[in-house]
Amino acid sequence: MAGLRTGEVAEQAGVNIQTLRYYERRGLLAAPARTAGGHRVYPDDTVALLAVIKTAQRLGFTLDEVAELLETSRRRHPTPDLRQRATRKLTEIDAKIADLTAMRDTLARVVAARCDSLTNCTCADCPIPFVDISHLKGASS
Repeated sequence: MAGLRTGEVAEQAGVNIQTLRYYERRGLLAAPARTAGGHRVYPDDTVALLAVIKTAQRLGFTLDEVAELLETSRRRHPTPDLRQRATRKLTEIDAKIADLTAMRDTLARVVAARCDSLTNCTCADCPIPFVDISHLKGASS
């Protein structure tokens, strides 16, 4: 029987065997043929498909989104679905970058100001708006 055994696919794709089985259960990979001895035999293009799945994940798509995109692709009708989803993903990533940039900027100001406490900082220009919670210590005990 032509094709690749589970271990071969996993090694060539750089994933573990459990990942293959998980993707199969999720419907990302079709159930492979089986030998007379019950061993899975995957089509030769499975390694390329796994590379596509892993690339999509690195681009920020969830496995559910990857499954939907693969289903759309399998219909063989060109759709704007990937482009639309990629556009939405870009918007999400831009928002995350903005949030991370703001976090980084605030942390840089904390370091530069030599802040010494989250709740009772003694530095002159503390960039963290804090509330003195020392009066609450007895309330939580």
